[in-house]
Amino acid sequence: MLEYCPPLICHFSLINMTIFSQSVFDATVIYQGNELFKGQGAANGWAAKVAAELGAPVTVEKYGTGWILVGSVDGEPRRWCVIGQRIAPLTE
Repeated sequence: MLEYCPPLICHFSLINMTIFSQSVFDATVIYQGNELFKGQGAANGWAAKVAAELGAPVTVEKYGTGWILVGSVDGEPRRWCVIGQRIAPLTE
């Protein structure tokens, strides 16, 4: 079931997963099966966009050979990477 989808965020309530719907056209690298931001600058730009949509702080963190976004949704810690040109939860 798909809930209301603001311009940047879609939340799939059945699988408790948030995907940001705006396309990511920044350079990425693959590390342990996850697509990560290649540069810290691009990751910081996306962190600012996601933070504005969530209304909560989002930072970046070095993860292997790339960068991920780190924040929280409803008090739960979250880490995001890129999946198919979309921001989505990091799978470990």
